Amino acid sequence: MNYHSDKYILDKVDEHLEESLEYFSEDNIIGIFYQGSGNYGLDTKFSDVDTKLIVVPSFKDIAMNKSPISTTHVRKNDEHIDFKDIRLYLQTFRKQNINFLEILFTKFYICNTMYCDEWNRLVAAREQIAHYNEKRAVQTMYGMSLEKYKQLEKDTPSHKEELAKYGYSAKELHHLLRLEEFIYRYTHGTSYEECLQTKAADYLIAVKLGYFNRDFAREAARSSIERITKMTNDFCQKDIEPRKEVEDLLNDVQYNIMKKAVMKELKG
Repeated sequence: MNYHSDKYILDKVDEHLEESLEYFSEDNIIGIFYQGSGNYGLDTKFSDVDTKLIVVPSFKDIAMNKSPISTTHVRKNDEHIDFKDIRLYLQTFRKQNINFLEILFTKFYICNTMYCDEWNRLVAAREQIAHYNEKRAVQTMYGMSLEKYKQLEKDTPSHKEELAKYGYSAKELHHLLRLEEFIYRYTHGTSYEECLQTKAADYLIAVKLGYFNRDFAREAARSSIERITKMTNDFCQKDIEPRKEVEDLLNDVQYNIMKKAVMKELKG
């Protein structure tokens, strides 16, 4: 169960949208979506509210061959809003990145009514999209797991406080263990929606809050990455092809959204 209420998170999402309107016109915003621990049942009192804002380029941006936007806006309170062009965002779906796919499952979002019909097509097909390329999905999660493992005791500015307090990054360890559970359930046929909701919330929150010593953390991380490596190798031996119907859907949604935006802009 999340520490923060649904209303608190939704109010924060609304704040993020209002701030984003300082940088984009309403017609160029497809929607804003909460991303983070509250989507997994791992929200604590220390958790920030971060969001992803998906935008559609203007006709001028397209005509002048301007690079699609992909940047992070940091608010004064250190909360993050990721600004990303719809063309790039749909590419993250093809790459099967869990950090981007999760917004198809969040209940904390605001969608521009101008684009809701098309976005709802993606939501209706979210399980198929999340299983578009299962091998790539597992390989992507494996890559993320390796990165978390390597970051466990790495001296970086973001880890400075945790390293001083615990001797390791409790946050990175909890991410690693969550990914292990996710990969296990995903490779055993559990729906993506269920995979996102951990079955070990109390334990993972305890890990996240640094309740365990460094020796425990080192051994937990070592054994976890071993299991993840084996699961990945075993699963990726299977003969599984990407789903063409998902590729067709992503292309069609992108075309319709961009067409709608450009036509309205030119009429205006």
